[in-house]
This record gives sequence, structure tokens and C-alpha cells, in this order.
Amino acid sequence: MGGIAEASREALWVTLQIGGPLLILLLVVGLVVAVFQALTQVNEASLSFLPKMAALAIALILLTPFFTGVLRGYAQTLFDMIIQVGSRP
Repeated sequence: MGGIAEASREALWVTLQIGGPLLILLLVVGLVVAVFQALTQVNEASLSFLPKMAALAIALILLTPFFTGVLRGYAQTLFDMIIQVGSRP
């Protein structure tokens, strides 16, 4: 049972590492756009959607090496745990 709990904990940590920066970025961009819309009284739906999509695309391009490293490390850890379970008598 300890291996399953450890794998689950590691999966949650990887999820936070991958999703966290993107969610925080979109939160900040959304807040900036909302403040801009409130100050200028421009209520255009595409004005809030397009900056978020552009920020997400740029962040995904820039953070892809980090995400790949995190997923690779998680996969390596998971495969090592599978090998340890398989080698037990």
C-alpha cells in the first residue's frame, strides 16, 4: 500500500507542477484584463478571451522543456517503482 500512496502523492505533485504555473498566469492575465475593462468601460468578450489564449500559447511554448522534464522524472520514478515491485520474491 505504501507504493500506491507514494505514486498517488507524486502524481498530485506533478499535476501541481504542470498546472499551477499555467493557472496562475491565466489568473493574472484575467485580472489585468478585468481591471483594464473596468477602467476603460470596454466590455468586449473577445478582449478577455484573446489575451488569455495568447498568454497560454506563449507559456506553453516557453515551459515545454520544464514540463517534459517533470513528466520524464515522474515516469522514471514510476517505472523504478514497478521494477522494485516486480523484483520482490
